[in-house]
Amino acid sequence: MAKVISTSFFIPLSRSDTQIPNQSSSLHIQSVIPSPRRRIPTSRQVVSPLRLRVRATVVIEKETPENERPETFLRSADESHSSAAESPSTVRARFERMIREAQDEVCAAIEAEDGIGKFREDVWSRPGGGGGISRVLQDGGVWEKAGVNVSVVYGVMPPEAYRAAKGGDSVEKPGPLPFFAAGISSVLHPKNPFAPTLHFNYRYFETDAPRDLPGAPKQWWFGGGTDLTPAYIFEEDVKHFHQVQKQACDKFDPSFYPKFKKWCDDYFLIKHRGERRGLGGIFFDDLNDFDQELLLAFATECAKSVVPAYVPIINRRKETPFTEQNKAWQQLRRGRYVEFNLVYDRGTTFGLKTGGRIESILVSLPLTARWEYDQKPEEGSEEWKLLDACINPKEWV
Repeated sequence: MAKVISTSFFIPLSRSDTQIPNQSSSLHIQSVIPSPRRRIPTSRQVVSPLRLRVRATVVIEKETPENERPETFLRSADESHSSAAESPSTVRARFERMIREAQDEVCAAIEAEDGIGKFREDVWSRPGGGGGISRVLQDGGVWEKAGVNVSVVYGVMPPEAYRAAKGGDSVEKPGPLPFFAAGISSVLHPKNPFAPTLHFNYRYFETDAPRDLPGAPKQWWFGGGTDLTPAYIFEEDVKHFHQVQKQACDKFDPSFYPKFKKWCDDYFLIKHRGERRGLGGIFFDDLNDFDQELLLAFATECAKSVVPAYVPIINRRKETPFTEQNKAWQQLRRGRYVEFNLVYDRGTTFGLKTGGRIESILVSLPLTARWEYDQKPEEGSEEWKLLDACINPKEWV
């Protein structure tokens, strides 16, 4: 007789190469069907026999609003410290502390530079474990829309997601795997067309061996990146931004920046137009082939580099005079941003297809954007130079 499992899960940030849902999506494991005993290979090992096949159907688990920020969203077993004054010892606890500190730092810098706008904060929890803090600034003095969100969640990964995450052509499906995911995600859209949009996110993911399947794989990985999307090119700005990314990478491995810069250029490609969303930065995913402590420190350094990489550029450009033509071009580039997110960003498209919380799914989109029929910038113009750099990625440092 089939054993029935009923559970839901929530994932804050989708991996670039999977169909794992984003901030507002969850999967409900509907039924489990016995299958023959076979061995499932992974990229690192051959694991114990897995006896179950899973058929998953999509449902949405709504988050519960909370009135106050908790000291931690972790379960007690993962905290490894009893008060905020003590230093957490687990990777889960240290990563949560890092992303919450990064959220505070970025929001404080954005508010200070904006001068008018203030972040609205929504705190939420979920029945399956964990929760998050969403902060959005809208119609400020400098930023049209700025979102900085963190989430820490627990759940069960369906077999389809696990196979996609780890790759391979195994004919046998693993059983559902408990997982932990934590991340920070942000998109910052300024008003001035000479001030660039910034996107960054950093995340940590683990799977646990199921209690009823001893010997099943336990995996962990880091992912994330920071990328710049201007409407106009100021070489000193782009070089500064990439130099800060390179400095963060070089502290850990000289191969990181060239590898992750190319990965960023390749990932943010709008395939139907043959152009990149912006001028890149760094991007990485499924990163677990280095020491875990090194990668935790690397993700921390990358998150800390966001403010020094971006705010000086905004300070230089936020009051630059502009014309209606400049604004119209910015709106067209915003249209490209929307196209990438709605067509290619896996977290966004999954959330839309499964009826997730629309405010969470679309928080990355600008307030305004524009599409013109057959619009082509004049060759040699400043607009053309930006488009050319999006089609033909350049080395900036």
